[in-house]
Amino acid sequence: MEKTIETKRTILPEIKSKIYRNKMAGPNCKRCGTCCRKGGPSFHLEDKGLIETGKIPSKYLYTIRKGELALDNVTGRLAPVKTDLVKIRGIGITWTCIFYDPIQYICKIYDHRPVECRALKCWDTREIERIYNEERLTRKDLLEGFGGIWDIIETHQKRCDYHKIGVLAARLKSEEAQKDALAAIDELLRYDKEIRSLVAEKAGMDPDMMDFLFGRPLTETMVMFRIKVEMTGEKYRLVPV
Repeated sequence: MEKTIETKRTILPEIKSKIYRNKMAGPNCKRCGTCCRKGGPSFHLEDKGLIETGKIPSKYLYTIRKGELALDNVTGRLAPVKTDLVKIRGIGITWTCIFYDPIQYICKIYDHRPVECRALKCWDTREIERIYNEERLTRKDLLEGFGGIWDIIETHQKRCDYHKIGVLAARLKSEEAQKDALAAIDELLRYDKEIRSLVAEKAGMDPDMMDFLFGRPLTETMVMFRIKVEMTGEKYRLVPV
């Protein structure tokens, strides 16, 4: 249930505050939608079958790749994730879970909701905190058996490794190293964009699946290095933020 760097608040502190506001109402879900409005859940190994059977289609997923900065909603801290996090997409400014219906206050996949959704109770967060970092589901768990596409994903992960990108970003501050660092980052940005287009075109995959296969585009995640990527014609422009 990590939220990406774009979000500045956590889920659990807000949910915990509701414990006191609803204390006299008893331990029941009031369908307020607070947990759903703050982003979709991360998947655990127990959820693998939901994706493999298509109960939750992979085009509605995205991946926070190893090394990407994310907000841990239990600790409330931003930190690089230690492994892939496969998550349900969100929509809107608050990144509301794509399966949440804000009109009827219902979950569209309630009977097939992931383990984090089943564990989260605003009146008692002990269970979600217990399982939060346990047995995370990764892309490898889902895709390793698909040789061709998995080989491409592994190559992309190595070339676009966030530790390596962080080193390049740091070199931008040096006049001596800046030119080479800019060229290397530009090459990675173009590769990241082209591999998504190539896989979607050649493999006939839904373009909406690319953020699941390859994580969020580098043009979006470079912000965690305090760099905004702008496009001028066919050229990338890096702007400090």
